[in-house]
Amino acid sequence: MRLQLVSFTLCPFVQRAVIALREKQVDFDLEYIDLDAPPSWFTQLSPLGKVPLLRVDDQVLFESSVILDYLDDVYVPKLHPRDPLQRARHKAWIEYGSGLLMDQAAICLARDEEGFHAKLEVFRSKLERLREPLEAGLLRGDREFSMLDVAYAPLFMRMQILGGLQQVMAALHPAGVDAWAHRCLKRPSVAASVVEDFAVRYIEHFTEKQSWLMGSLKD
Repeated sequence: MRLQLVSFTLCPFVQRAVIALREKQVDFDLEYIDLDAPPSWFTQLSPLGKVPLLRVDDQVLFESSVILDYLDDVYVPKLHPRDPLQRARHKAWIEYGSGLLMDQAAICLARDEEGFHAKLEVFRSKLERLREPLEAGLLRGDREFSMLDVAYAPLFMRMQILGGLQQVMAALHPAGVDAWAHRCLKRPSVAASVVEDFAVRYIEHFTEKQSWLMGSLKD
């Protein structure tokens, strides 16, 4: 099968698919598009107008969770737990992580200090809930890498960038999550899941969006 992943360079949901593909050592093509001016063929293929899209020969899959499930059904090593209940619990926390990614982006998109701090507090309180999968033993540990790790690695990568910019962003991880984040970020598949100048592009993107956070760096 020929796989082609259609992406936007900064999209964390596409990054999840890239990490999974690299973990499974599957050959694929990666095509970047500009979501602000998408090509006509993309709007025809994507019912939701979002990335990622995965072309499997002449078939198209959309929605990152669906793509991750498909990749895990078809290719080894399996990253989801085999036990149905554990797999369902992982998927629930993956969905929770999707919400965290949106909250993280909302912080960066806030255009004034009041909005930034309001969104930051929402994000901080939601991060506290990450103690639950840790305390419940849902993570496989240092020897194995799961789809839960795949899903949260993009969040942790962006947290690392933001933590290097603002002290208030550097201490958001609750106890135990720092070790999880470190384990994910040192994974070769994660390091190779973004373009080389990702951090620069990430900052530039939100600066162009008139982000208060990025603008405050000049003060």
